[in-house]
Amino acid sequence: RSAVRPTQKAAHTTTNTMGGGGQKPVWRATGVAWAALYVSTVVSFSLAPPRVSRGVPRAATSPADEPSQTPKKKRVVVVGNGPVGQRVVELCVEKAAAAGLENDVEVVSFCEERRAAYNRVQLTKWFETRDAQSLSLVGEYGEDGAGSYYDGNARASVRVGDRAESIDTEAKVVRGESGAEIPYDVAVLATGSYPFVPPIPGAKTLEGVFVYRTIDDLEKLTKYAEERGATRAAVIGGGLLGLEAAKAVHDLGLATQILEYAPILLCRQIDRGGHDRLVGKIEAMGLEVKCDARVAEFKGDDQGRVESIAFSNDGWDDAPVDLVVISAGIRPRDDVAKASGIATHERGGVLVNDDLRTASHSDVYAVGEVALHRGTIYGLVAPGFQQAAVATDHIVAALAFPKKNGAEVPSETNAVFEGADLSTKLKLLGCDVANFGVNNENADEGHRALVWDDPVAGVYRKLVVTPENTLAGGVLVGDAGDYAKLYALFKAGAPIDGPVAALLPPPSAGVAVNAAPSSTEDDAADPSKQICSCNDVSRGTLIKACEKLGDKASYAALKTLTRAGSGCGGCEPDVKKILNAELARMGADVKNHICEHFAYSRPELMALVAAKGYSSFEEVMKAHGDDPAGHAEGCEVCKPAVASMLATLNNGVVLADGRDALQDTNDRSLANMQRGGSYSVVPRVPGGEILPDALIAMGQVAKDFGLYTKITGAQRIDLFGAAKHELPDIWERLGDAGFESGHAYGKALRTVKSCVGSSWCRYGVQNSVDFAITVEHRYKGLRAPHKLKSAVSGCVRECAEAQCKDFGMIATESGYDLYLCGNGGANPRHGVLFASGIDEATVLTYLDRFLMYYCLTGERLERTARWFERLGPNDEVRLRALKDVIIDDKLGINAELEARMQHVVDTYHDEWSVVVKDDKLRARFAKQFVNTDTRQSANDMIAFEDVRGQRRPVDWPADGAPQTNWRAPDDAVFARSQTSWVDVGPAADFPVGLGTPVLYGESQLAVFRTKAGEWFATQNMCPHKQAFVLAQGVVGVTGGTTDKIACPLHKKQFALADGKQLDGGDLRILTFPIRVDSGRVELELPARDELDAVLGTSKLRVTCAGSSSSSGAASPALASFAARARNETAVYAR
Repeated sequence: RSAVRPTQKAAHTTTNTMGGGGQKPVWRATGVAWAALYVSTVVSFSLAPPRVSRGVPRAATSPADEPSQTPKKKRVVVVGNGPVGQRVVELCVEKAAAAGLENDVEVVSFCEERRAAYNRVQLTKWFETRDAQSLSLVGEYGEDGAGSYYDGNARASVRVGDRAESIDTEAKVVRGESGAEIPYDVAVLATGSYPFVPPIPGAKTLEGVFVYRTIDDLEKLTKYAEERGATRAAVIGGGLLGLEAAKAVHDLGLATQILEYAPILLCRQIDRGGHDRLVGKIEAMGLEVKCDARVAEFKGDDQGRVESIAFSNDGWDDAPVDLVVISAGIRPRDDVAKASGIATHERGGVLVNDDLRTASHSDVYAVGEVALHRGTIYGLVAPGFQQAAVATDHIVAALAFPKKNGAEVPSETNAVFEGADLSTKLKLLGCDVANFGVNNENADEGHRALVWDDPVAGVYRKLVVTPENTLAGGVLVGDAGDYAKLYALFKAGAPIDGPVAALLPPPSAGVAVNAAPSSTEDDAADPSKQICSCNDVSRGTLIKACEKLGDKASYAALKTLTRAGSGCGGCEPDVKKILNAELARMGADVKNHICEHFAYSRPELMALVAAKGYSSFEEVMKAHGDDPAGHAEGCEVCKPAVASMLATLNNGVVLADGRDALQDTNDRSLANMQRGGSYSVVPRVPGGEILPDALIAMGQVAKDFGLYTKITGAQRIDLFGAAKHELPDIWERLGDAGFESGHAYGKALRTVKSCVGSSWCRYGVQNSVDFAITVEHRYKGLRAPHKLKSAVSGCVRECAEAQCKDFGMIATESGYDLYLCGNGGANPRHGVLFASGIDEATVLTYLDRFLMYYCLTGERLERTARWFERLGPNDEVRLRALKDVIIDDKLGINAELEARMQHVVDTYHDEWSVVVKDDKLRARFAKQFVNTDTRQSANDMIAFEDVRGQRRPVDWPADGAPQTNWRAPDDAVFARSQTSWVDVGPAADFPVGLGTPVLYGESQLAVFRTKAGEWFATQNMCPHKQAFVLAQGVVGVTGGTTDKIACPLHKKQFALADGKQLDGGDLRILTFPIRVDSGRVELELPARDELDAVLGTSKLRVTCAGSSSSSGAASPALASFAARARNETAVYAR
């Protein structure tokens, strides 16, 4: 296509892995990783009050500012620039070029909002970044809000901030609010809809009542919530957008209730059974749901702000609220049509024909939520895009074949819009919800319904079947993993071969499904399979597009050419998967580099490290990185990755010989950092067996150090709330009681869970406890690409849940069945049966080979389940490939795998025992701040609360709520302060490649010393969650020159020189001048009271979700200081 849509930066894609590649080294063979898919097609958009006009004054404009009044080009004027309106613009440009009218047609779009088209389907994602750019459909926004798509585009322009008021259908002119009059040959109404606000007293008069339609709505809502310090909210409406709004408000840290007028949520998509499971999921998240709610009134306080909701339901008390979001449906925004004499329905909507022409004017079209087609208005994005495609076919045809002598020349297009499929697959409040066809059986038509209802797992599935054994529809809640297959069967309309009941169990149940006429694996090769439902893009279309693009194929280019992924975005993983497979098939070099510093994937780099026998990061960097001198800092990705490789191969002490600077924060502290910057302690309990004296000793340690205790699902005991300087003392006492590190902090073996087996259980056939302890002792300390979990069950009753572990053993009369590559978590997978009836020695032999093979060939942070899925197109092929290596030794590497594993076993050391006994290593934990013995406790940084007799930190507020995303009152807040150089200690006390915390007054600062000899000083608090942890992060370099720090909690990245956030957000940390004078480190700082007014720990302490004490509203001391600084600056300027 000659027209090019704006490209977005392509996400990093991966395919380079391994497989049963015979002649290739095991670590260089390739495969394709599978990815999850869900499609969200609902879109709701409207035009907000105008803000900015692109090059058009708000008052009268000069004719020179407007398109020519007698244009040589044919002009299409699109009224509305939402997703569907923007699609009309793009399709008109593309189809005109294809018809040879590239220089003869121009498109002008009116955009009422202050920024051009953005993706309203994903509106809730705005809360993640607070950045409209992430939702843009027109490329990067400039100051005028137009987007790079329109920059220098001679065939399309957008009038940002200019609301179209009417269409003069006689003069064929569209009039804008700015006074502009734009002539047209064809006009298109794409004005969308507006939110329906029920006539509830107080809805339009009280502050704190919002709708949820535009970015402006979201900005107003969050600002109000922060300024008021809101803690309670209600969402009126339990439809698709209402649930999205509820999630957004809940994520702001507000106690949220959903009030729905109908008896069930999502009444157009699901039935009562689906509602029950969905409500269970929602309420488990802490939200409240009330259906059949009759809202009578919004009541306000004496300041005119909403404070409660009254109901007309008998016995319902008023609900106290600080904020209300109304999402009670939409109404077509047809005011421009009515003002222009264009035919509309009495209940709303512009009447259109099957070609999307308006019923009253053949040169005016209507698409999207304003168009009433055969009595239906579609509130989803996919039908809107379909309408845009049909309409633009006719528009371009009409422009290419104009009327001659008053007669219409045939347009040579048969495109019609006959309605749209309303099937959807969504992720609502973290829960799969999908539907297709009918959701309730019709007895008159002989429908039958099959239902799977699992209240424990929160899964509900209903399939509606016709007498002909075809699918008439379905409802899937909680698990819609096979939606694509079921939807394809529904669309095909063919009788199902086999019992329909076999289709009913959800994928997560692990029940084999054999009834479908084509398996999931066959589906994967079907070129007609729909991948992007928003734009109706099939697998075959994507494959052809890849072939057309050739070596220029990328996700961005594929999205531009096919539009797959430009709607809801849910198909992105599958689009990338197809792209990578096609690139590999074409012989293209699909890069899967570990990071910007190494042009290798993890398996490739691991192969080099193993072959060369490297023992340090510097050696690896010098030989294979981007710095031949070996002095490069690396980054938070490659440093821990190389550290893990070195640990797997050499098994040295991770904190010795400079390797501490490579470790991720948890490995460097040998403990997991928790909220508030405290740490957890998890001793190893092999097989879950523990002596009473050891249990008592652990309890006494927890009591003496005030630690929160909890038994885990993996048969261990977690102790939470330890300060870093307390860890050696805690572990010394635990070591005396016989405990070793449980490696909960590392990508290593965590646990081998067991049942009591034949030791006690009357059903046990093998001693599962003994074998679990043997297995755990053998593989403890093994560092891997990701964490490893195991289990041993003493009989087929499977009480230890061995089939959902990375490796698990189930006892039988003849030995053990060995299962590999299962895992629970967010993407559960049952393990595959690798071998049956084998003895313990054979189990260990196979495990030695399997685990080391995985360690050598796995990608960074890749669980065994995902690793296994890359071995072939289906489990049968994958299992055969794995057996070829592990059992049949077809690669000839088993001796090496066994030797490497034996080295790990022989060199095992308890990491905490080493630290406790080594004075130098222990000293690294002793001081909280390098320049003082003063300490600040976790309670000084985050409030604690008593819960069931134990203390824990209060919940973090959700992103965007007060006490998150902290910002200084001014980036140059100390510019006018009197400063002085403050000595913070000898340079030797600041380790190279790490951060070191410093205390000045009550403000925590962080000093960073890089391998290149650079020094930096910043605040120690990460502004994201107001956690005092930056000094514990990983130091790195990006772009070759920019030194950075990655926060250990959520990996937010900040430039050490100027404090700017580097990973896409707009947060910033304060930085300070630093120097080394006569071997002493000095910081240039303002007076203590001024620094404490901005960065004092007590001012920034997180108190509770929803509190407004520190983030959104400045403290009195900070406000006073900031005001004084501004005044002094103003005086200085004068």
